Amino acid sequence: MDFKDIMLQLSERVGKLKDSLSTEEATKTALVLPFIQALGYDVFNPLEVVPEYTCDIGTKKGEKIDYAILQNGKPIILIECKHCKDDLSVHEGQLLRYFHVSNSKFGILTNGLIFRFYTDIDTPNKMDEKPFLDVNMFDLRDNQIEELKKFHKSYFNIESILESASELKYTSELKNLFAKEFLTPSPDFVKYFARQIYDGVITVKVLDVFTELTKKSLNGYLTDRITERLKSAIKTQEKGGEQKEESQPLPQAAVPQQFQEGVVYISDDGKIVTTQEKIEAFYIIRSILRHDISIDRITYRDAENYFSVFIDDSNRKPVCRFYFKNPENKIIALMDENKKELRNKISTLDNIYAHSEHLINTAKRYL
Repeated sequence: MDFKDIMLQLSERVGKLKDSLSTEEATKTALVLPFIQALGYDVFNPLEVVPEYTCDIGTKKGEKIDYAILQNGKPIILIECKHCKDDLSVHEGQLLRYFHVSNSKFGILTNGLIFRFYTDIDTPNKMDEKPFLDVNMFDLRDNQIEELKKFHKSYFNIESILESASELKYTSELKNLFAKEFLTPSPDFVKYFARQIYDGVITVKVLDVFTELTKKSLNGYLTDRITERLKSAIKTQEKGGEQKEESQPLPQAAVPQQFQEGVVYISDDGKIVTTQEKIEAFYIIRSILRHDISIDRITYRDAENYFSVFIDDSNRKPVCRFYFKNPENKIIALMDENKKELRNKISTLDNIYAHSEHLINTAKRYL
């Protein structure tokens, strides 16, 4: 079994066990130790993995970190663990203190669901405030698996990891900045573009106008890119001979001028409105099913009244439907063995994960 398969199995394990873990020790045993094993280290060999590793901090003697991974008798990775329901952000300072007095170049803060990797890019021998790699086991991506592979015992190389860590850290921070500017363009950001197309003085009134224009233009550009990707993806999918429930929403022209925030596509007659929320729901379904079925076989179609997810783009293989027209009464409709709807109210998209087992069983019936 290759490394990717091992990590995907671990991701599935996390989903199955997380709700049954009532203590920090249970989190370590069920989720963190298997993660360390997946990286190729023998958790039963104290020459490789040391639990309760001692890190003396100044006058405080006997301070212990949950695990230290050793190489040639020296710590190379420190791991601080918390309960799976803990917010990691409030515990970063603890790992920082251990890191400062250790020879280790890497620290991991985890609750078994999220693994945050730190190093000392900004100041030598001082742990950075922000992680260079943030892995959510519920949303494990191929590029993250490749980065995790660098920490495997067979491939571990400090120089190689540090080289990519710097790029990862700054790329992540840039993405966060882009996201903020997309949602709420800052005055400096707006002025940068306004000055290139507007010759007059940028007064407060002009800045207000260009702020709205910038926001709409950014969202419009993003929408155009998404629809291009959708077109390309649908063209590559093999269409069966069976009749389609509704045509896949493939825009034939640019997004209408009356652009609405959060809208990916509007049909020519205005009856089908594909929102970003629907697309995100679809990707959650894909993340749930990806361990049991190829993601290329998981497709969607939007209709006037509901948004459907299928296997093989076949209306004879429905996985679920979403009813999002009423923001106060969002519904996920699961399918029973007779393909009859079992409607469940959801308040947020995260609630979809509560139905993972039913969704997986439904998809498996079509394999």
